[in-house]
Parts: sequence; structure tokens; C-alpha cells
Amino acid sequence: MSARREQGFTLIEVLVAVVILSIGVLALAGSSGTVNRMIGQGARRTEATQYANRRFELLRITANSTSPRCTALANGTKTNSDGVVETWDVGAGNVRTLQVIVRRTTTRGARADTLRTVVSCS
Repeated sequence: MSARREQGFTLIEVLVAVVILSIGVLALAGSSGTVNRMIGQGARRTEATQYANRRFELLRITANSTSPRCTALANGTKTNSDGVVETWDVGAGNVRTLQVIVRRTTTRGARADTLRTVVSCS
């Protein structure tokens, strides 16, 4: 009488497969949190860049509207209706450094983004 061999997986093989699958699922769950955080940071930085670019354009218009150029540029702060605070600093000289700090309160606390550019005054 020949012994009949059964085909299939043993209990050990199934347990090893479940452990490997669990490790993979946990790694995916951890990385999805990181991805969500990075998307949120990207959205916040994009919004800050938009606010700063608008402020830079207003400062450039102000710089070009006076004779001699740049005499009307001044530091300032503005709080927008949506709670965003823009603070801008104007450097001195023929090439002035403009710095805009955009602050917003988020669920994780206050966040600030700083952007810089230059304006030629000559």
C-alpha cells in the first residue's frame, strides 16, 4: 500500500505568510501618515508662496511708482481676513532685499514660512 501525499500548505507556512503580510501592511500604514503630512506641508507652503508673491508684486509696484525709485518702500504687517499674518521687511541700498514672513495658525500650532527676493532701486 502506498502512502498518499496530501498537497497544501502546512500551518507553519501559513503563519509565516501572515507575519510577512502583517509587516508589509504596517509599513504601508506608517508611510501613508508620512505622505499625508508631506502633502499638508506642500499645500501650506504653496499658500504661503502665493501670499508672498502678491506682497512682492505690491512692493515692486510701490518701488517703481516713486522717483527716485524705492523711496516709498517700508516695512509692514498685515493680517488677512482668513487669519494669515504677512510681515515684510525691506533692506537698504541700491539692491534691496525684500523678505516676507507668512504666519498661519494650524491644528499643529503656529507655522511660519519666510520668502526673499531682491528689487533693484537704481
